[in-house]
Amino acid sequence: MQKDDLILISVDDHIVEPPDMFVNHLPERYRAEAPRLVHREDGTDVWTFRGAVMPNVALNAVAGRPKEEYGLEPQGLDEIRPGCYDVHERVKDMNAGGILASMNFPSFPGFAARLFATDDSDFSMALVRAYNDWHIDEWCGAYPGRFIPMALPAIWDPELCAEEVRRVAGKGCHSLTFTENPAVMGYPSFHSEHWDPLWRALCDTGTVLNVHIGSSGRLAVPSADGPPDVMITLQPMNIVSAAADLLWSRVIKNYPDIRIALSEGGTGWIPYFLERVDRTFEMHATWTLQDFGGRLPSEVFREHFLTCFISDPLGVRLRHDIGIDNICWEADYPHSDSMWPDAPEELHAVLEREAVPDEDIRKMTHENAMRWYSFDPFAHVPREQATVGALRGSAAGHDVSIRSRSHQIIEPAEKLKAYHARAQAAVAAAAGE
Repeated sequence: MQKDDLILISVDDHIVEPPDMFVNHLPERYRAEAPRLVHREDGTDVWTFRGAVMPNVALNAVAGRPKEEYGLEPQGLDEIRPGCYDVHERVKDMNAGGILASMNFPSFPGFAARLFATDDSDFSMALVRAYNDWHIDEWCGAYPGRFIPMALPAIWDPELCAEEVRRVAGKGCHSLTFTENPAVMGYPSFHSEHWDPLWRALCDTGTVLNVHIGSSGRLAVPSADGPPDVMITLQPMNIVSAAADLLWSRVIKNYPDIRIALSEGGTGWIPYFLERVDRTFEMHATWTLQDFGGRLPSEVFREHFLTCFISDPLGVRLRHDIGIDNICWEADYPHSDSMWPDAPEELHAVLEREAVPDEDIRKMTHENAMRWYSFDPFAHVPREQATVGALRGSAAGHDVSIRSRSHQIIEPAEKLKAYHARAQAAVAAAAGE
């Protein structure tokens, strides 16, 4: 398949929320208390809510910027591409990058919306509903067929969470973002019956549970004095723990229709993981009392888990060891792992080098995403207008140049100092200090 003939649906991108997102959807009685975007004297923009401050971090919105501007320091909206927070500019960036459709994870509320879990359940629920309605009706609704809608959970109450899953499913949303480890966040683990109302709602509505790397809030750093490269390398590792936790849990056995996406977790590790779980089952099931109804854990994994990759040559090579129906592509716009606007070139080079047949390409680039998320972009965008070549042709003249946007250039030594301070706090928190 030629590069321009690819049809790309990304199952992992991100939003930097715009300041007016609550205006049309939060009841008036709550608006004075709502999270708000504050512009600070140093030029940065931060979300504030009940004493908490959530900055935009410079690894989270680097599309179109030089690598010298990567880092963990806060930044202002005028330092990032408008496509990060403006849906009209986002679609232009998608066209220029050859991307037909995108599923967008939240930023400031956190992947599991723990920020919204206040001591007032009615207020918390109003925030979750307002966010979800803004995301589904305004962000996704502005361009039908271009976005897979995703909902935030009411993580503090499984009954309310189930109710919200059913409500948004009625609006065509079949994707829920969640945490990779609720116990780390102070909630019951996946092994508890606590979450049963949520599992039932997900199964009843055909909604996918998406556990994104970093969604537990745990910083993957073994020591405070190590370089940030260690943390960046280990970021996907928490998702391996989540996969094992869920695969061996009662959830898979009691809810056979449950579907779980391991978001931004990559794929190259999965063949070994599947060999390991089968070996574990073979050697220990007699005393751990695991029972998958006569099947191997690896077989059950392929029934329930979706994985995704950006380029991942090893995962593409081993796609049939993973399960060709369990793999989707992601762009990760506008984060630092993204290759926007050249993602089609990077992906096509891998597909060509591995001699991937067209049937497998179609599954990984868009067909699996459509099936897993009950999403049909071709109801709105004719197939001939959905290819990389056609989308890029419609974006002629759109600026995709790499250029500096930062108000000030922060020296690497200062960036490393800020990283180590954050890492030290994370290690201390993990040690219970």
